[in-house]
Amino acid sequence: MDTPLRLEVIVASVRPERFAPVVAEWFLRTVRQRPEFDTGVIDLIDTPLPTDLTETPEVADYRARLAAADAFVAITSEYNHGYPAALKTAFDTAKHEWRAKPIGFVAYGGLSGGLRAVEQLRQVVAEIHMVSIRETVSFHQAKRQFDARGETSDGAAIDASARMLRQLAWWARTLREARVKDPYPG
Repeated sequence: MDTPLRLEVIVASVRPERFAPVVAEWFLRTVRQRPEFDTGVIDLIDTPLPTDLTETPEVADYRARLAAADAFVAITSEYNHGYPAALKTAFDTAKHEWRAKPIGFVAYGGLSGGLRAVEQLRQVVAEIHMVSIRETVSFHQAKRQFDARGETSDGAAIDASARMLRQLAWWARTLREARVKDPYPG
């Protein structure tokens, strides 16, 4: 099992003039420096998932991509003390594809830095049999944390990112091996 871990980064915000691309590009530059991951991006603004959860060809493609992944990171904003509706639809659109796989969170927002959204998401991912990574990357007052080039000097976020990715890699490797040896009974 020396093959890289397939990591899908889910960009949750679909609002016009969203700040998500700044946070996502920073995180992607960070994770793509790590050879243990083969990283893809699922930007929900470009992923047509019906809110009524009907099956479409796009949904089938999305679910196949989830099934092929070993791990996930959700990059999420916080709206009204919660996470974006598009992210809930993304979780609800699939079922077995999420099971026995780890997920980390990169959150951003105002004073809470998106942490209230993450705490709610931990409940959702537990229900769909995922393993939530304890370490979270959080940007408080996010628009003030990035320069014009999309770089940050937020030491706490940079450190949390490194710790989260180490934990995510451990869980992804461990669970990938476990799913091969003994398929998850969920």
